[in-house]
Amino acid sequence: MAETAPRGERLNIGLFGRRNVGKSSLLNALCAQQISIVSDTAGTTTDAVSKIYELIPVGPVTFFDTAGIDDTGKIGKLRIAATRKIINKVDIALLITDENGIGEHENDLMKTFNDLKVPFILVFNKSDLIGKLPGKEPACPFISVCAATGNNIEALKQLIKDTVPEHLKNAPALVRDLIREGQTIVCVAPIDSSAPKGRLILPQVQVIRDILDANAYAYVVQNDQDFLKILPNLKTPPALVITDSQLIRQVNAVVPPEIALTTFSTLFARYKGDLKLLYEGAAELMKLNGNDRVLIAEACSHHAQDDDIARVKIPSLIRKKLGEDIHFEWSAGSDFPADLQKFKVVIHCGGCMLSRLETLRRLNECARNRVPVTNFGMALSAMQGVLNRVVQPFGLSK
Repeated sequence: MAETAPRGERLNIGLFGRRNVGKSSLLNALCAQQISIVSDTAGTTTDAVSKIYELIPVGPVTFFDTAGIDDTGKIGKLRIAATRKIINKVDIALLITDENGIGEHENDLMKTFNDLKVPFILVFNKSDLIGKLPGKEPACPFISVCAATGNNIEALKQLIKDTVPEHLKNAPALVRDLIREGQTIVCVAPIDSSAPKGRLILPQVQVIRDILDANAYAYVVQNDQDFLKILPNLKTPPALVITDSQLIRQVNAVVPPEIALTTFSTLFARYKGDLKLLYEGAAELMKLNGNDRVLIAEACSHHAQDDDIARVKIPSLIRKKLGEDIHFEWSAGSDFPADLQKFKVVIHCGGCMLSRLETLRRLNECARNRVPVTNFGMALSAMQGVLNRVVQPFGLSK
């Protein structure tokens, strides 16, 4: 079901346009439900409204209904800023217009989509008022619909399916391309204060599922000592050991060198982003000194604990190893700073709550600003001197 699919694994589709062009009505028509409030009053939608939906055969998607890009006033500017944040989240954009056709705001949005490489569909709503498409046919994919009557809604759904980028139709492997059927893979998954009650954390769950999809065997233990206990019971050595990055130093010490070793975070660096870029960023991290500034970015918001990895463990380890005067700033959720150039390095989370496209946009923004970027796990591996070992399964170590 769409509701149970991890947020970062859903296709994100945003509805954008001026006020009162029928974005909310169109969302309701697409989902055949009353999701957004519909009114003739311009600016009824203020904050973005999201709806999880199963778009067969694409799978689970999240639709985002946004505030009008032409909103006015002080609050209106804040709503527009929130709408532009959603643009950075989506995999496909629906640009909605009405009988007024394409104007300044539509052209501005199309430029933004093209700059961010967001595939988009131009939707002429209120076809009962338009009659035929106004002016010259646009160069981008387009369709005329009527949200009020349902005219052409199914055709729009088909166009959305046709617009899904190829790399999203064929999801990359997490680990199954590194292993073979019948092999045993040991996962070291500590159950500590950061683990959700009654569950494993999402990256661990996804990796274990990928192992099972490869018809291999997943053996799960909690720490390095448990690994030593179960090793004699295995008829053949494990083909691969995957550990939580916070235990990489201890696990590295007990896993024989002939057994491949990596971390959940390294797997996600490849699955969600650019492994080579993040590997190079981890190497640059080791060059920090003096009053350098570091951004630590998380894709989710949560209560910071006493042993929080982003706000306590990583800063403490870096300061201890590279210098007490290193400064840290943090961002969380959909917030990601525009002024990246003031940072010497960006350390990002694994991105399990982001789509791959959104993660890549953040990494590309770092690269565009010439700021090295790595992720939590690769940073921890670098700080503890085992980075080259955890990337060996991917042929990246020097």
